[in-house]
Amino acid sequence: MSVETFDASRDAIRVSEAAASHLKKQLAQKGGRGVRISVKESGCTGYMYVMDEVEHGEEGDLVMALDNGVELYIDRASLPVLQGTEIAYEKEGINRTIKFLNPNVTAACGCGESFSVN
Repeated sequence: MSVETFDASRDAIRVSEAAASHLKKQLAQKGGRGVRISVKESGCTGYMYVMDEVEHGEEGDLVMALDNGVELYIDRASLPVLQGTEIAYEKEGINRTIKFLNPNVTAACGCGESFSVN
């Protein structure tokens, strides 16, 4: 019998190459160093994603360095909701947008502003 250890910080969030490039460009324009990601209670369904451009994370944040030098600061309290999420940058017609592809989401509101998890 073997014992498997669960490490919530490993692969907590994946970032597509396009999203990483977009984040780097945005930070370069504004002089930021990284992006802090969290969730907060909001909307009709339960939670919403929060992305803030920051110079440094908050105490207790999980720090992930992307290959292009961008640092992600992930709120540890949000990890159970964010675990396994991929951040993508997608083109829809003439619009481009950051998308959270979260396998934990069980429902989303019609306007796409909030979501729920089990």
